[in-house]
Amino acid sequence: MKSPLRKDSSRFIALAFSGWGLSWGGFIDNKKGEWWLTGQLLLIAAHALPRWPIFKKFDVNWPEPLMIIGFCFLLLGIVIISKAFLSLGVNLSPLPEPKHGASLVTLGSYKNCRHPLYQGLLICSTGVMLSLASMLHLFLLICLCALLIGKAKREEQQLQRKHPEYRNYLSSTPAIISGIPFLDWRE
Repeated sequence: MKSPLRKDSSRFIALAFSGWGLSWGGFIDNKKGEWWLTGQLLLIAAHALPRWPIFKKFDVNWPEPLMIIGFCFLLLGIVIISKAFLSLGVNLSPLPEPKHGASLVTLGSYKNCRHPLYQGLLICSTGVMLSLASMLHLFLLICLCALLIGKAKREEQQLQRKHPEYRNYLSSTPAIISGIPFLDWRE
């Protein structure tokens, strides 16, 4: 017999990963922002590439404390992503288009940041770049940052249409990382 906790967590996961509206047609016409998701997934997967250039060839040693700091950033990003995932719950969607019937989440991880999932991804990417001492991964971080800014802005347009109260949240809460102008736009 399954425990009630296990049954509830299975139901929670099933609801969170359903109703996204993904379709092959959407990947062709980008109706719900599928191209943003595709680009995001490709950039995240590219983080598994080996470092380049290898600085030892150039007789440059990357300081070990920076590698350790990078690993700590990676862990911090994973924690932020996990908390944001739990805060969103059944409202989770990988697309910039909110799920049908989704409620506006402004509590938990979303109390001090409008896009904590993106914040966590950028912190993870920074951690990988620092740990590997890789110019390739610096480039991936910059590309991921640009892509997530674009995706977040599209998402915010959709949220304003769906939830009129989003405008107040938009003006009072940092977008991704507070204090960094291109990552903290408020109206």
